[in-house]
Amino acid sequence: MTDETRATGSTTAEPFAARPTTAVEVADLVRHAKESGLRLTVVAGGHGPWARTPAPGMRIELEVLSHIDVDGTVVHIGGGAVWGDVAAALDAHGLAISSGDTGSVGVGGLTLGGGIGWMVRAWGIAADQLIGAQIVTAAGDIVEASAAENPDLFWAIRGGGGNFGIVTRFDFQAHRIAGITLGEHTVTDTAPALRALRDLMRDAPRELTVTYIDVPPMDPSAPAGARLTAVWAGVDPDRLRSVMGPVSHVAGVEADYSTPAYREILLGPSEPSEGADTLPAFIGGNGLFADLDDELIDRLIDFRSTHPASVVLLRSLGGAYSDVVQESTPFPARSANWFVMAGGFDVPGLVDDATRERISADWGRIQERRIAEYGNFAVTERTEAVPGMFTESALARLREIKAKWDPENLFRRNHNIEV
Repeated sequence: MTDETRATGSTTAEPFAARPTTAVEVADLVRHAKESGLRLTVVAGGHGPWARTPAPGMRIELEVLSHIDVDGTVVHIGGGAVWGDVAAALDAHGLAISSGDTGSVGVGGLTLGGGIGWMVRAWGIAADQLIGAQIVTAAGDIVEASAAENPDLFWAIRGGGGNFGIVTRFDFQAHRIAGITLGEHTVTDTAPALRALRDLMRDAPRELTVTYIDVPPMDPSAPAGARLTAVWAGVDPDRLRSVMGPVSHVAGVEADYSTPAYREILLGPSEPSEGADTLPAFIGGNGLFADLDDELIDRLIDFRSTHPASVVLLRSLGGAYSDVVQESTPFPARSANWFVMAGGFDVPGLVDDATRERISADWGRIQERRIAEYGNFAVTERTEAVPGMFTESALARLREIKAKWDPENLFRRNHNIEV
C-alpha cells in the first residue's frame, strides 16, 4: 500500500484516499471499510464528475493498477487504466478494442456501464468484448468472473455498473486492425444532412460508425458548430468516401478523409482539462432511440437553435451492437439505432430559472420516445432513474445478483441498484 494508506488507521468517516498496488490490498481496504462502517467510493480511471467530487469515508483510487498485458489477441488490463494508454499499447500489436472516444476515460467505468465508442457498429460495446475479470467482492474476497466461473457476476458487470464489486483486472478479446479511415465533415445546413445520414445508416456496412455533434463556442478542444465524424474500421478511404456520398454530397457539407492509426482518434490528455472542475452544470439528458425520424430531427435542431449554450450529440448504433441478444447482458435497448444526447449549459449570467425550465421542458419532449437511458452519460447519482436504464427483467436479475454479492450495499456510489 502507499504511505497514505498505511497511515490511515482511523475508523472515523473523515475522507481519506487509498491507492492500492495489488488486488490483495484492494481486498484489505474493502474489508476495513466494511468493518469500520465507512462509506466507500471507488475511482477507476478518474474521468468524470464523480471522480472529482469529495465524499466522506474511504476513497479507493485504482490508478496504480493500470497494467496492460497482451497475450495473442487477449488483453489483460488493470482496473485503473485509461483508454488512451490502452490504445497506444495495442497499436504496437495491430490490435484495438471498441472503447470510448476520449483518451482520459477509464477502462473500468466505461466497461461496467457498457461503453459506446468509435467501433460500436463493428465490434459492439466495450462490455461485449469482455471475456473475464478479477473482482474484489463486498466480502473482501478476490474472485474470477467469466462465462464459466461465477457467471452471474460476469453477466452483471457487463452493463450493470459498479454495483457488484471492484474490478481489478479486465480480460478483453481484442480485434486485429491495421488502421482506420476517418471522414470529417463540417455541416452548415443541418436538417438535410441529418436526414441523409439517417437514411444512409439504416443499411450501412457495420464497418462504419458515425458521430454528429453541434456545440457552442465554449470549449477550445471542440470547435463550435456542427460536424460529423465517420470512422471506418479499416484503411479504405475510397470505400468510405463512396459510402458517405449520400451525405457528403448534400449542400452545406464539406468532407475531408484521412487514414490515421486507430489510437489517434482516442488519445487525449490523461488528466482533466484545466477548469474542468468549474464547468457549468448540464440541463438535459440522453437516450437510446429506435430511429431518427423527422420529428426527432426537427426537435433536436429546434433545441439547438433555441438555446445558444446547448449541445446536441448523436452516435449511430446497429451492426454488431444489435447482434447481441438482449438478455445476454444487462445493457438495455439492443434494438436502438441511435444514441442521442441534448442539453444546455447552466452558464451564470446567461441562464435564469425560466430558461432552465424551458431547457428541461424541451429535453422532455425529445426524450419521450427513447427506449432507455445510457447510464455512462448520466452524470449525477439518481437511484430513481435506474429503472429507466435497464429492461424490467434485467433489473430484476440485477437485484438478485446484488443481494447475493453485496447485500449490505457497500458499493452504492453509482447508479445504485437497491435490493
